[in-house]
Amino acid sequence: MLPSQLSEALERFQGPLLRYATRLLKDEEKAREVVQETFLKLWKATDVDSLSPWLHQVCRNLAFDVMRKDRRMVIVDSVPETAAPPPDAALSEVLAAVAALPARDQEVVRLKFQSGLSYKDIARVTGLSESNIGVIIHNSIKKLRSAVARTEAAQ
Repeated sequence: MLPSQLSEALERFQGPLLRYATRLLKDEEKAREVVQETFLKLWKATDVDSLSPWLHQVCRNLAFDVMRKDRRMVIVDSVPETAAPPPDAALSEVLAAVAALPARDQEVVRLKFQSGLSYKDIARVTGLSESNIGVIIHNSIKKLRSAVARTEAAQ
């Protein structure tokens, strides 16, 4: 890959990949390392068919490697995280509803709506079928609408 191509890919995909990895790992620092490793693999790659799905798949695999490694480690000390500024109320409701979805469904929803991947690309990243992706997204949207409606009714 040419340096200019890598630079363009970095500019275009670094943010979406960082958000994706952070959601998977729930740790921004580890997510940054995963994204950096993803781009190193891109630099070394000789044949990349479709860039966005390839990057997301590599990022996902590296994040899962980190999660497996973390399960084997014992944490001695924990450092408190700094609080992020609170989002507006509507966004907060939607994010809470997404967080309540099963992990697989969260991942598919985030790949679709945060990263803008097609069903075909999400299928390549996750190993699920395109039709399964469609069903997951359809059911997830129904659940999200219902959860937000319940929250609004309770207010």
